[in-house]
Amino acid sequence: MAEAYRPYLLHLTSDIRKGSESMQQNETLRAIVKCLDRKKAEDIKVLKITELTILADYFVIADGMSNTQTRALADEVEVKLKELGLPPNQIQGTAGCGWVILDYGDIVVHIFNREQRDFYNLERLWADGEEIDISEWTAEQ
Repeated sequence: MAEAYRPYLLHLTSDIRKGSESMQQNETLRAIVKCLDRKKAEDIKVLKITELTILADYFVIADGMSNTQTRALADEVEVKLKELGLPPNQIQGTAGCGWVILDYGDIVVHIFNREQRDFYNLERLWADGEEIDISEWTAEQ
């Protein structure tokens, strides 16, 4: 009799695992956005791209007013997430070239200076993605 419920239980535990992954992603996104907001990042956007690519589930895009601020933003996100036990899988770019990418697997953080952000225009490239409302996260202090 118990074997008859096995597929249902496997499906249920799969849903629970997915739900906990989603909650963890949500908390990670929140931490990233709050960190960027505290350091005065400009025009922070979160795009859900789960249905569009296997590269990641979310892109976080922000810009700094200078190369120095761009580097400070990237450093702050890296430090904060390491404190939460989430070191980046990879970091690419340098503030000197106007962009830094922090790869956390399912979340990729793109930090640009304004000129580079306008040039790459990720929001246009990933326009089919769903923009996530982050107003609650930026309003918190």
